[in-house]
Amino acid sequence: MSMKLQDFRREYLLNGLRREQLDRDPIQQFESWLQQAMDFGLSDPTAMTLATVNESGQPSQRIVLLKQVDNDGFVFFTNTSSTKGQNIANNPHVSLHFPWYPLERQVHVCGIASSLSEEEVEDYFSSRPKESQLAAWASEQSQPIPSRDHLLTRYQDLQEKYQDSDAPLPPFWGGYRVAPLQIEFWQGGEHRLHDRFQYTLHNDANNEAQWHIQRLAP
Repeated sequence: MSMKLQDFRREYLLNGLRREQLDRDPIQQFESWLQQAMDFGLSDPTAMTLATVNESGQPSQRIVLLKQVDNDGFVFFTNTSSTKGQNIANNPHVSLHFPWYPLERQVHVCGIASSLSEEEVEDYFSSRPKESQLAAWASEQSQPIPSRDHLLTRYQDLQEKYQDSDAPLPPFWGGYRVAPLQIEFWQGGEHRLHDRFQYTLHNDANNEAQWHIQRLAP
């Protein structure tokens, strides 16, 4: 590589972020930014990096898709027998990261993952295109396979098996809701003086959950 990576840099000049621009509710703030990312035409605005930790303390990351967000948290679906599913079963503390780089924005979420009900999972699975349903059955996610042909053969066998019927919900397929404890909004700033605001959930004197907002140094 002829270019030195240490020389690769750019300025962040699109916008700043001020305290008075923030919604008091981080979920409302997130939904506003997500809508702006969609309106901007950003590719895969719902894609988020999910970080989990295994029983040895080794973190790992992968991309999953946000399928719902509300006051209860951030929802995604996956194979529960996968590496991330096994990690969550062992340690439900996870983090999410939304990299909206064209808007010079990032959102970072720390929280606790819990399993969705079978009814919630069934409702979503039945709404997926049949091709996606069959792919969920075909893939023993995170497990070694001998070849791509092996995967395609499994998929084709499932196409024949369910050609005249819907594919049922796999027993190893589920969903998770990440209840946020902390949410950070990051907006790029000139000269690397980025704007960062962190919402942290605290209980007030009446033991009611309240969000506390503080600015962080870049």
